[in-house]
Amino acid sequence: MSVRIIPRLDIKGPNLVKGIHFEGLRVLGKPETFAKYYYENGADELFFMDAVASLYERNSLIDIIEKTSKEIFIPLTVGGGLRSIDDIRTVLRAGADKVALNTAVINRPELIREASRIFGSSTIMIHIDAIKNENGFYEAYTDYGRVETGVDVFEWIQRVYKLGAGEIMITSIEKEGTGKGFDVELTRKVSEMVDIPVIASGGCGKIQHIHEIIKEGLADAVSMASVLHYNSLKYFNYNDHDFKIEGNIEFLKKQTKLTKIQGASIGEIKKYLTDCGLECHYEQ
Repeated sequence: MSVRIIPRLDIKGPNLVKGIHFEGLRVLGKPETFAKYYYENGADELFFMDAVASLYERNSLIDIIEKTSKEIFIPLTVGGGLRSIDDIRTVLRAGADKVALNTAVINRPELIREASRIFGSSTIMIHIDAIKNENGFYEAYTDYGRVETGVDVFEWIQRVYKLGAGEIMITSIEKEGTGKGFDVELTRKVSEMVDIPVIASGGCGKIQHIHEIIKEGLADAVSMASVLHYNSLKYFNYNDHDFKIEGNIEFLKKQTKLTKIQGASIGEIKKYLTDCGLECHYEQ
């Protein structure tokens, strides 16, 4: 199976944001700008996450998805604040191809079966945010990594698989935004448990980490943000008024150099993977 490269766009209000461990969110620009750029440069899919949906108990990305789906013709996955069949239907009608479910299905697992039967299992991604505690126990978190659940990640994986999930995205909160690399142990164990696609997320800091999580972690696809976003910033110009003085824009003003993140383009990533003998949709 061809490896998929999936840019992740975390969105707060009208802005694309990025933090570390899902905290300290800094504004990077407009999600529509980044989405179009990634599409034009070879992204296989795009993953949109409403970073504050849990606070308002709803997904606020409908307008962004409607606009994006008219210009971008690769699969779009939307997550955050989707709590019912009606919520899922609304996002799909807006132009999304898939939905990512986390908090709602932890609270009511049967929603996975219901949604898979109505919309098809290929439409339903289960997004799992995990933290490894001192005893080596991986616990699932909800509400954008803010709320612990006591749920064992691997027991949860088995359950969502049986309920009809079409694919799983596994994110290490400890690794997320650090640039230190993916949690290979976590991803590999998840990949060995199920025969549906597993998407690795959280921690990518350089191209080599992507190769590692595919070869050692057995991931079918890789979702990343920092490596792509910070590399892409040099192609965009923004002024303060573009953001309506909303959110933390200090990083954009100062353009601080990130020593742990070695930015790369989608083309560079795919060329590297191809040179390493991995199959991906790469056009020179």
